[in-house]
Amino acid sequence: MEAQKKLRCPLGIPGGILVALIGLVGIVLNIINFDWFELLQSIALLLLGLPFVRVTMMVHLGNDRLDALEDKVNGKK
Repeated sequence: MEAQKKLRCPLGIPGGILVALIGLVGIVLNIINFDWFELLQSIALLLLGLPFVRVTMMVHLGNDRLDALEDKVNGKK
């Protein structure tokens, strides 16, 4: 039997992308409507969404590397 790979659900990645897209659309719409306060909020959403994606990806890559090291130590292939 094959060893089943652990299922990781990286929901932070689509969530961060969605936040970044909402921020980007908000920036465009608020520039068109000259709504400066909402423009600042849209910029903040964009600046928060992009690092959230990267951090989530780094955590999942780190977990995968730890699993590989555990398998080497335990003698699994």
